[in-house]
Amino acid sequence: MIEFLLLDLDDTILDFHKAERLALSKTFRAFGLEPTEAVLNRYHEINKWHWEQLEKGRLTRPQVLEGRFVQLFRELGLAVDAAQCMKSYEHNLSIGHYFLPGAEEAVKRLHEKYRLFLLSNGTAVVQQGRLTSANLYPWFEKVFISQEMGFNKPDKQFFDRCFAQISGFDPDKALMVGDSLTSDIQGGINAGVRTVWVNPAHKVAGKIRPDYEIEALPQLEALLEELY
Repeated sequence: MIEFLLLDLDDTILDFHKAERLALSKTFRAFGLEPTEAVLNRYHEINKWHWEQLEKGRLTRPQVLEGRFVQLFRELGLAVDAAQCMKSYEHNLSIGHYFLPGAEEAVKRLHEKYRLFLLSNGTAVVQQGRLTSANLYPWFEKVFISQEMGFNKPDKQFFDRCFAQISGFDPDKALMVGDSLTSDIQGGINAGVRTVWVNPAHKVAGKIRPDYEIEALPQLEALLEELY
């Protein structure tokens, strides 16, 4: 019987891609850069690489947050203050939220039957702003943000610190639910809990194998009923 649901935030509950695109566009325009598809796509590539290096322990969070803008502006030949751009982007990203279809209602229903915990790799000030804007705090017993925990998903130490703060925690009664194979699913595996991959695009898992797979968070309810 499942008792503890460990939920990721971005692209599991909230639509991060939409929020990111709007925040980036506003930020780039403020610094004199038109957010064309080519510019946004290149930023995404650079950003993805930087976060992957963080997950592998090869870069620090400050190196990721500022370094992605440093690299983009260097490639574009622009003399832009990357640190100021980063601050502007984080502010723009923190002031809004967009739920994935059915996710808000799913969280509220899951809260009635299970103990919910949020586990995010995002930047603390950004995630706190988005969680407040979306009024998600009341539905979670605790919120764990990697920047505050001192370790990032998928590091086992991140999960160990989270579990130590959950009263009566039993890994056999827990599920880690998230959209990232390298962060959420590998993290759950490292921590010794079963995993549910949110995979709307029907990607192939590859070497990292989740225990279960759903297209979107609303499908988790039916899956949990099957696990009783």
